[in-house]
Amino acid sequence: MSKIVFRAVIEVAGKPKEHIEETLQNYVETLRKDDRYKIVREVFADVKKHEDAEDFWACFAEVEVETEDLVHLTHFGFEFMPAMIEVIEPQELKFSQTEFSEYLSDLQLKLHEVDMIAKQVKMENDSIKLNMTGLLGNYVRVLLHQGNKTSEQLSGITGVHQDLLEDFLDKMIDDGKIDLKEGIYFLK
Repeated sequence: MSKIVFRAVIEVAGKPKEHIEETLQNYVETLRKDDRYKIVREVFADVKKHEDAEDFWACFAEVEVETEDLVHLTHFGFEFMPAMIEVIEPQELKFSQTEFSEYLSDLQLKLHEVDMIAKQVKMENDSIKLNMTGLLGNYVRVLLHQGNKTSEQLSGITGVHQDLLEDFLDKMIDDGKIDLKEGIYFLK
């Protein structure tokens, strides 16, 4: 297959402003060093402050890139997560059944890798939530062992937002571990 030229927009958002600028520069530098790609053109937009969030910034770079293989274009999509990709050349992509089968197999392999990572992260997250729930329950019991407290007092000590903590305390009441009377929590 002949060369493929594509345009892509790579966006970065977050805080602080300097980190966003540096991260975008690093993305493009990583692309520049990758032998599979040749940057034909790059344009960096100015960093803009997000209207709805304090100290939240966004910026983007538009790059025009050449590559020799459709699989590289797919890898680019997964590795750099651009907001947009537009194929400029060739006007028509023609490939054999074998080339297309290899392309689909490579795509499936990458999707399986992403799926495996997502499942692993979900398992780790579930484990962390379970452990944090146990830890918070133990912490609340220790605090109530020292004396009865309001949800506001417990929130101040634990650092958990009062609304979220009250939901958690309701579950502890349902589980028969603590009780509530006139806004005061106590051990059962």
